[in-house]
Amino acid sequence: MTSSNTFTQETFLSPFTWRYGSAEMRQLWSDIYRRKLWRRIWVALATAQAEVGLVTAEQVADLQAHQEDIDLERAQAYEAELRHDVMAEIRTYAEQCPVGGGIIHLGATSMDVLDNADALRLREAVCMIQQRLRVLLEHLAQQIETWADVPVMGFTHIQPAEPTTLGYRLAQYAQDLLADWADLDRLVIRGKGIKGAVGTAASYTALLEGTSTSAADLEARVMKLLDLQAFDVATQTYPRKQDWQIGCVLAGIAGSLYKFAFDFRLLQSPPIGEWSEPFGSKQVGSSAMPFKRNPISAENINSLGRWVAAQVPVLWDNAAHSLLERTLDDSANRRIVLPEIFLAVDEMLATASRLVHGLQVDRTAIDRNMATYGPFAATERLMMVAARAGADRQVMHELLREHSLRAWQDIRAGRANPLANALAADEFVLQYLTAESVHEIMSGGTYLGNAPQKAHAAAELVSMTLQTAR
Repeated sequence: MTSSNTFTQETFLSPFTWRYGSAEMRQLWSDIYRRKLWRRIWVALATAQAEVGLVTAEQVADLQAHQEDIDLERAQAYEAELRHDVMAEIRTYAEQCPVGGGIIHLGATSMDVLDNADALRLREAVCMIQQRLRVLLEHLAQQIETWADVPVMGFTHIQPAEPTTLGYRLAQYAQDLLADWADLDRLVIRGKGIKGAVGTAASYTALLEGTSTSAADLEARVMKLLDLQAFDVATQTYPRKQDWQIGCVLAGIAGSLYKFAFDFRLLQSPPIGEWSEPFGSKQVGSSAMPFKRNPISAENINSLGRWVAAQVPVLWDNAAHSLLERTLDDSANRRIVLPEIFLAVDEMLATASRLVHGLQVDRTAIDRNMATYGPFAATERLMMVAARAGADRQVMHELLREHSLRAWQDIRAGRANPLANALAADEFVLQYLTAESVHEIMSGGTYLGNAPQKAHAAAELVSMTLQTAR
């Protein structure tokens, strides 16, 4: 083991150490905070044991007095010798507590401490993620309401289709994220409890022999002090299925953000050009091409999202391969996966919030795309109206197809879309409709169905959901 004071920029550092994730999330997953949680559990255990007469109040008070006195350097020195991080911290803590040091970890196995500490930390991390998601949803609700009625060209197969509204498009992302919000809300994170080496509480049963307190009673006292629910049944560890379930929820959030970011990249591409990221006055898009303005924030979300999704199989393996009462082949990867998957989603949510809040909409590009492609979408409505007026639907379909193909030739040549004018002058069409009505029907911006109403309703749903959750 290498002492942390040798970690400099001359050695490998994880990007999560400084680049991705918030300072608050990094602090939560720090080694210092982890050891503080261990000591909190040892104090809770000693407090419960004092209540049933196994240790003295003076011993507990001594542990409490030094609960925050983390000496990482001393603990690491012990760990280099012992090759056991929990025992190293016990030795360090005991040295600081001349009265209570001898009763630290009484009856416990390492995972009574580690897994309960992990559960406490996972619960805090989930709360942080939920707060980040709340901010993003609040920004989305505001933007949905702002743009609910603004027509934009819709795309299927990345090809122009029919108009929608900008607010309705944003509502799709909000709907996915509301599902993620519900998944987060359903998570119930539990600790191992105080169950000993293989989960049978044999050590505590022996310790409590001759008292009126059972091992289950002692566990209940400790978990109440920690304000943490325990699994009813555990082995040496809590079921690793819990880690996988949490990972799936985080991957779900990452998937929702991934779709939003990928769409953002498409819409920021100059041929569409309707959205753009905030871009600093001194920001550089490319070292080679000075004109570039790349969607780096959206690309960052997609990059981290792929990584998050790739961690879920590791957590699945940990759950499925936890043989019999426990194997240690999950320990090393959990030290990496659990903190970093939270840090990655934390970063993705923060970046998405900045993008939504600072969303730049180019109305000129929106109008250009509607003028170019909107008339094609309106042909469906024209066909319906002409059919109601007595036209043969099949004849109209073929006529509209021929006119549309000729219009595409003009667009490819860089000319304006001639479709509306061509149809307004077509003799067959004029048998059933006036030229004025053709132009009115071919206005794509009015062919929106119930998109505006649905967008307003989506914004209201987001707001109501967040208000209810306060």
